[in-house]
Amino acid sequence: MPSALEQLQSMTVIVADTGDPALVREHKPEDCTTNPSLVLAAMESGETQDLIEQEVSAARAKFQNADALCDTLTVAIGANLTRLVPGRVSTEVDARLSFDSLASIERANAIVEDYDRRGISKDRILIKLASTWECIRAAERLERDGINCNLTLLFALEQAKACADAGVFLISPFVGRITDWYKEAHDVEQFAPDEDPGVQSLREIYAYYKDHGIETVVMGASFRNIDQIKALAGCDRLTIAPKLLDELAADQSEVGRVLSADTGTRSNPRPLDEPSFRWGLNKNAMATVELSEGIRNFEIDHRKLLKILDDKLNDQ
Repeated sequence: MPSALEQLQSMTVIVADTGDPALVREHKPEDCTTNPSLVLAAMESGETQDLIEQEVSAARAKFQNADALCDTLTVAIGANLTRLVPGRVSTEVDARLSFDSLASIERANAIVEDYDRRGISKDRILIKLASTWECIRAAERLERDGINCNLTLLFALEQAKACADAGVFLISPFVGRITDWYKEAHDVEQFAPDEDPGVQSLREIYAYYKDHGIETVVMGASFRNIDQIKALAGCDRLTIAPKLLDELAADQSEVGRVLSADTGTRSNPRPLDEPSFRWGLNKNAMATVELSEGIRNFEIDHRKLLKILDDKLNDQ
């Protein structure tokens, strides 16, 4: 029997949740991603050391600071990854811009321009933004300009509805973080896959999109175990950490399709306005907490990365 991973790959596009070229080469995903946390991990890979030193040397020659180096290094790692996958690489906008639409648009355009200078066209990348109202508006503008976006840190149906209204290319509901919150809030050690709140949330979003004929891609993210992944077999895409990819490759159990895009009323839902978005998010304690915490955590890793790069720039 094919492995669980091979069975999943027959019904779902698999994305590697890593920026390490060696791991991408090993698992051969369709797409992959970068963010400050993954860039930090990639910097520990021996395979990226020459690339890092090259970017540091270029930054010194231009008298750039750590902020500018962080931006160019992230794109350099992303550009390297485009040579290893046939699909797209998601590249994240600075979390500090999560509540500034214009600044997010400016940064996204700078990322696209940097990729272009490296010979990578915009159809090979996704601009990754937090699912705040401001970033959703930024994504709406970017999509109109032909720059596709990946809206991350998505925990609630209101966020998914707003992303659909904006014509966003792809959303990343965070399954594992939703589950973590409910386990702590209700003092539950483990949920069965079909009762898992993170799994249920993604299924609800997926059903809403397919029922209304919404073309935005649904990509499940932030998994804690392979049972969550198998419970979402058939989802448009799933981004999976290397450790769980290894477990799925070793798993010989049968995986049946759970989600299907073949049903739906194809009706047009009413657009979600800003007050409804904010009120719906406010009523959802889990989503409110996790969105804020996720942005803060990305910024914590961003500061760690800046400190490392600052040390490298000053180490002569």
